[in-house]
Amino acid sequence: MNDISNQRRRSGAATVFRLTVAALTGLVGLWLAWEGFELATLGGSLYYVLAGLAYVQLGILFVARSRIALPVTVLIFAATCVWAVLDTPEIGYWPLLPRLVLPAILFTFGLWTCAASLPALSTSTRRTLTGGGLAVTAALLVTLVEAFFPHGEIHHPEAMVGSEGLDVAQDDIGDNWEFFGRNANGTRFVPYTQITPQNVEKLKVAWTYHTGRRLTGAAIGVDENTPQQIGNVLYSCSPESIVTAIDGDTGQRIWKFDPNARTAEHVSCRGVGYHDIDHDDSLTADDKATDPAQPCRQRIVVSTVDARLFALDAHTGTLCPGFGQDGFVDLKPQMGPTEGGKRYHPSAVPLIAGHIAVIGGWVRDIVHGEPSGVVRAYDVRNGALVWAWDVGAPDRTGAPPEGETYTLETPNMWTVPTYDRALNLVYLPTGNGPPDYWGGDRDALKEKFGAAVVAVDASTGKTKWVFQTVHHDVWDYDLPSQPVLQDVTNEKGEKVPALIQTTKTGNIFVLDRRTGTPITAVEERDVATSPAGQGEHLSKTQPTSVGMPLIGADPLSERSMWGVSTFDQLYCRIKFKQSVYTGPFTPPGEKPYIEWPSLLGGMNWGGVAIDESRGLMFVNDMRIPLQMTLETRENAKKFKVSTDEVPGFMGTIRPQVAGPYGGVKIDILQSPLQVPCNTPPFGTMSAIDLRTKKLVWQVPLGTVQDTGPMGIKTHMSVPLGMPTLGGPTATASGLVFFAGTQDYYLRALDAKSGKIVWQGRLPVGAVAAPLIYRSPRTGKEYVVISAGGMSHSPDIGDDIIAYALPDTAGAMPGVPEGSNRK
Repeated sequence: MNDISNQRRRSGAATVFRLTVAALTGLVGLWLAWEGFELATLGGSLYYVLAGLAYVQLGILFVARSRIALPVTVLIFAATCVWAVLDTPEIGYWPLLPRLVLPAILFTFGLWTCAASLPALSTSTRRTLTGGGLAVTAALLVTLVEAFFPHGEIHHPEAMVGSEGLDVAQDDIGDNWEFFGRNANGTRFVPYTQITPQNVEKLKVAWTYHTGRRLTGAAIGVDENTPQQIGNVLYSCSPESIVTAIDGDTGQRIWKFDPNARTAEHVSCRGVGYHDIDHDDSLTADDKATDPAQPCRQRIVVSTVDARLFALDAHTGTLCPGFGQDGFVDLKPQMGPTEGGKRYHPSAVPLIAGHIAVIGGWVRDIVHGEPSGVVRAYDVRNGALVWAWDVGAPDRTGAPPEGETYTLETPNMWTVPTYDRALNLVYLPTGNGPPDYWGGDRDALKEKFGAAVVAVDASTGKTKWVFQTVHHDVWDYDLPSQPVLQDVTNEKGEKVPALIQTTKTGNIFVLDRRTGTPITAVEERDVATSPAGQGEHLSKTQPTSVGMPLIGADPLSERSMWGVSTFDQLYCRIKFKQSVYTGPFTPPGEKPYIEWPSLLGGMNWGGVAIDESRGLMFVNDMRIPLQMTLETRENAKKFKVSTDEVPGFMGTIRPQVAGPYGGVKIDILQSPLQVPCNTPPFGTMSAIDLRTKKLVWQVPLGTVQDTGPMGIKTHMSVPLGMPTLGGPTATASGLVFFAGTQDYYLRALDAKSGKIVWQGRLPVGAVAAPLIYRSPRTGKEYVVISAGGMSHSPDIGDDIIAYALPDTAGAMPGVPEGSNRK
């Protein structure tokens, strides 16, 4: 009786399992068939509808305990494997994952169902099927483990001329971090060798400083600050322009100054300017011949988020007497409708070029008549206007007459310029003139100076040359990053003074900084001009940098759509086929169109780092496609309005009052799980040899540990490669430090291979570039990062964290090594 009861229980369990698998298989089939039919009607892959019908039939066969269920199970999975390999643009772990995991799970259940339920199978056959299911399960477990290892890396070591460091002109590098990119050239190169790939794993927290920035309430901003370092003092600024001087060895506050600056848009401070009258070669001996004890001989120059400029004594933090009015210069007069700084304010570090501070600014880009995009230069000693680069008044170098404004809605410069002292040129990376996404009535000034590198005379502000990176920019492809100055060789092997400009499009332009002519090849390539918005007139060609690697901009296709599972990959394929995509520079229009690379980048404001001793340039990028739609003024009334940069998932529109349009709907092209639809990685770090102009390595950067589907933290260190912001910093010892990933780490990569050789856990994310300096007091080398939280992250902090080696792991304190002590 016990045997009969056990047999009945096993039979009952087998029946329940069979019917459950049948129901699961049928439901999956129905979903795939239904959604697959929609994809097929859009001209997409037929696999999903065919596989869906096959799974429905298989479910019925399981219910009927038909013997042909076994060959159908095997046939479906085998056909799926063949399709997956043929359908994948590039064979790899992430492309195959959504194509094969769900079918493999159904295949496993199918084998076990057949083994347990089909009649007239031999014992050996049942064991084989059970073992086959276990083998597939083991393969799935291996697949899960593989998720925790990097995939999609690119390595071309043969593209690197040499792996050892070369001699560099140390006397020109100095020991201070005086500029946004450390030196005047913006290379963010640190000539120190105390921290190496061999001992970097011993880095420990040396000190932490809490800035006390506001962490709650509206418009708290993002901490994008890389502190400046002068001697043994660090100068930091908070998103609301609060400046603090910090002891570089202890992390103790020396002084703090709050300008009481508030605004509702783009709340951020990326750094401060520094001027030392005693070491300013642009001033004569008579200019410097004042009382050495007078205040502000060394001063900190800061632009605020409410559009003011102020100067502080670097030693005391007190306002500089004689600078502007009571230490402040108001930047809003004659700029047009600034609304107290809400529609205009500086958004980057003041560039100190000799004794002048060059100031650009963010301009709201919603309607005609927005504030001027003028770039101005002020004397750092007294705050007097030296010149104004106003493209609407090229013959005027000063301010407009009383009662008039600078030319409104001209291309602006919201990021950091660069200064070449030898050529006496300032290089301005511009955006496009507002409004952003429709340009049917743009004037010649916007067409010439938008999305361009413009060289101006540092003494007068007069334009010297212009190189445009995007013609008639209606994609918000404004130049986001500081131009970097580095000598490179041309095709003849001649060393040329170069300017390197990264872009949101993934193009890297290398120009002769004397003339603006390309050093590496640039081609004008045909692009689509239809379907376009009403009254639009797009450029038929766009400049493409073919002499340098294109980063993260491979064209999209239906086959390149991705998802965590088969279901969201199918959803993404449908979204792609429902959208207009004609390749790079797809025209904006009234039907949803895909912008790729998107206005987020490509490369963004963080810029690059150059290992000057090895000739390697390090570039981080993000890869997030957007689905956008121009909405007519009538249609725009149906949506909630948002002035967020990317309104995202809430069905809002960004106002864009231009021509017949009242707004642009901007959404990330993503699945219902809020995962981007393109195949990972979503962000990388790349190394380019500036001698061969070739890619040496590219590695995914960042894990899903602190984010995940639906914004839920996975707590799993899966190195998918996440969108990056901020920038890298390179050292002469062969390291690249970077923190701007979506997970909360500061990392060190080997410059030659891209291998992560150390990572330090941060309390929150960080988007700033790391600061690396050597203490003149102790000789100890520090790596410092401002960890205030990633953009749009719920985790926000106020930490400035310094890392250093234990005294026994590097150079002894007080014994400087490496470069000179300028």
